[in-house]
Amino acid sequence: MACAAGTALVLGGIYAHAEAASPRTAPVSSTTTAATASVSSVVDAANAFLATLSTDQKSKVLLGLTKANATAWSNLPCGSSCRVGIQFSTLSSTQLAAAKAVVQAATGTGSGTGYDQVSQILAADDVLGQSSGGYGSGNYYLAFLGTPSTSGTWQLHFGGHHLAVNLTYADGQLEGTTPYFVGVEPSSWTSNGTTYAPLKGMRDGMLAMLGGLSSTQLTQAKLSQSFSDVLLGPGKDGAFPTTKQGLAVSQLTSAQKQLVLAAVAPWVKVADDTTAASLLATYESELDQTYISYSGNSTLTAQGDYVRIDGPGVWVEFVCQNGVIYRNQIHYHTVYRDHTRDYGGEFSF
Repeated sequence: MACAAGTALVLGGIYAHAEAASPRTAPVSSTTTAATASVSSVVDAANAFLATLSTDQKSKVLLGLTKANATAWSNLPCGSSCRVGIQFSTLSSTQLAAAKAVVQAATGTGSGTGYDQVSQILAADDVLGQSSGGYGSGNYYLAFLGTPSTSGTWQLHFGGHHLAVNLTYADGQLEGTTPYFVGVEPSSWTSNGTTYAPLKGMRDGMLAMLGGLSSTQLTQAKLSQSFSDVLLGPGKDGAFPTTKQGLAVSQLTSAQKQLVLAAVAPWVKVADDTTAASLLATYESELDQTYISYSGNSTLTAQGDYVRIDGPGVWVEFVCQNGVIYRNQIHYHTVYRDHTRDYGGEFSF
């Protein structure tokens, strides 16, 4: 077993809901046209996948957009006992390719982020499967919560061990890209002469951010608590700390602030490129209300080394843990949430 673990304000096509039951207003954004085109491609891919399925298979994929279904995700290799959807291992090669095409259409195109990172997490599970049962890229699940469309509200719900992708769409816009949980064990491996390290960009961004601080700033940023895992993993929806801790980004230089923004970017890029750029612009506008903190060592090399970015919107955690299968190695857990946009703001917690 792996480690445990409104009124709508429109911001670049991303809705921030004060109350889930409040009516939406039409998005006003220079990126609306591009974002709508992106959602259309996701819907087309989703419909192409559904066309490959039997009636029984469709019943496993097309589910209601309920809180229970949306929050049914985990970092554990617990199969259908902790998540909903159709299991990849039950699909034919044609169906599997169509399913992956949906995830690819929905996620970013960057190297080491978006779909590339998602693919590497699945590959890491295949590596684990060579050493221990219960792991493998076939043990991942895909569901559509609500009916994929460019007019209604629905969620692309995908994940398995060390992965949870939750992308919520409404009225042809991507209104929520979180929660996004991603972890990896082993942290790196080599196959056919190519070395893979799916979370390297995330770790390196956090290291650069912490490395850009002075000794005084590091002291201000250090937390008194210790952490064995992320705070806001599965089952911790809405449990954001009431008080922000650590070092206020408003006290940083312009260069240091850009390191904070760069550290956030790899998580945000799980979304399509247009949405990711819009969200990053929003988070940049909120930097002066954002805090950074860490626990353990700032080198991110040992059990309990932990770093957090907490803003009005963005919440990112990264923690080091001892290996479960590869016991002589550190492995990583991370989570990206948003104070107002988790599950597109569709539910109250």
